[in-house]
Amino acid sequence: MAEVLVVVEASQAAGVKKVTLEMLTIARTLGSVSAVVLGGAGAAEQLAAKLGEYGAEKIYAGEGEEIDGYLVAPKATAVAELVKRIQPAAVLLGATQEGKEIAGRLAVKLDNGLLADAVEVAADGTATQVVFAGSTIVKSKVTKGLPIITIRPNSVTPAPSPATPAIEQLTITVSDTDKLTKVVERVAEQKGSRPELSEASIVVSGGRGVGNADNFKLVEEMADLLGGAVGASRAAVDSGYYPHQFQVGQTGKTVSPQLYVALGISGAIQHRAGMQTSKTIVAVNKDPEAPIFELADFGVVGDLFKIVPQADDEIRKRK
Repeated sequence: MAEVLVVVEASQAAGVKKVTLEMLTIARTLGSVSAVVLGGAGAAEQLAAKLGEYGAEKIYAGEGEEIDGYLVAPKATAVAELVKRIQPAAVLLGATQEGKEIAGRLAVKLDNGLLADAVEVAADGTATQVVFAGSTIVKSKVTKGLPIITIRPNSVTPAPSPATPAIEQLTITVSDTDKLTKVVERVAEQKGSRPELSEASIVVSGGRGVGNADNFKLVEEMADLLGGAVGASRAAVDSGYYPHQFQVGQTGKTVSPQLYVALGISGAIQHRAGMQTSKTIVAVNKDPEAPIFELADFGVVGDLFKIVPQADDEIRKRK
């Protein structure tokens, strides 16, 4: 059975990211799963248990200053060298900022086709992509080379399949052109007690209807009561109500929680593209014709400034 390479997304603070577990789950339908860890010394050893839990049978470790001390270029070179050596059945990467850049560079280095933002991959390498803000579903295959596919986060539910991976250290030859951008400092972003937006099982989002930045405390309070993350619509972000990194939508983050609460969000197609796969959707909006109600499992027509405090009280009673 040919190997399928999964380029691991991870961080020191959070460990293996959820999108990696999704890719490992998808990869098991394509072949023998091999994870590729690119980072500082000892990174593979730290992540091995989690990767093995989700089916990685082998881990290729590209470690050291030549990888960790520079931006994306050396990582793309390392993956390209590995692909040429083992000839895998496919390469999966996360459709994240770094994953997409590695994928693009890899496709150029290998003169290979690239499929971006897939939500599903069939056993023959056919990718399912949701395009035009979620209005159209297409099936695509590369016409040259092997399938190099970036996977949209929150596309599938990760499923464990325990394995005991062997770790193989990679010998990487990095050219001077790969070292043009050096990492001179890393600053850890201050994290609160809320879960990461793209990986949270509960998300409470606010839109233009929240009114202003101060009123977003209402959204934050409900999220904290539910143990969830805070999101925002593009309209809210563009109006300066909440920081851009919390935007949910086509040009923001894609989420797929068990519960998504939309407060004062009309439900424009751009926003729906980023949250429509949520398991249960609850919407509060004063406009009974708001498009969000077409998608919602439960909808409340009314003033969110009256409804949300009542809902918060009921949540507190049940805690």
